[in-house]
Amino acid sequence: MAVAASAKRYAQAVFQIAEAQGTFDQWQQGLDALAALAADPGFRVLMESPRIPATEKARLLREQLPGADQLLVQLVQLLISKRRVDSIPGLVETYREMLDARRCVVHVRVTTATRLADGERTALETQLAQRLGKTVHLSANVDADILGGAVLRVGDKLVDGSLRSRLSAMRRQMAAG
Repeated sequence: MAVAASAKRYAQAVFQIAEAQGTFDQWQQGLDALAALAADPGFRVLMESPRIPATEKARLLREQLPGADQLLVQLVQLLISKRRVDSIPGLVETYREMLDARRCVVHVRVTTATRLADGERTALETQLAQRLGKTVHLSANVDADILGGAVLRVGDKLVDGSLRSRLSAMRRQMAAG
């Protein structure tokens, strides 16, 4: 998903505040709650409505985000006043990516033809962590169409070790030569 430049700027500002205060996890929790709230179409309609006064929107926010840090509430109020409610998902995604980079965490998506056994999953996580020098969070998908092997996605990199791609490459070689 492409993230708007404004969402990135807001995420960078939030990250700098969290860094200065040492409150990375609290911000992540607050942003996750905000993202869940922003996913509700009713919330977006209310927050984007020019008919609802800012004071009422602020009250609704405090009600929907109980115990939220005052800075988070102020951030949402700023996003509302700038008509940037739609940038909340991108802001949250960018913040999470920045926090993962700081903590040397990488998310890897592996697709196999059959479900990975727990031992295979653990072994793959360990091998990837050693190779990448980072903590690996692995999510596994099953797609019988790849026939065998595995397809790994690490960030924007794709490593296709599937049987399907190998057979396709052999077919192209045989046809060409």
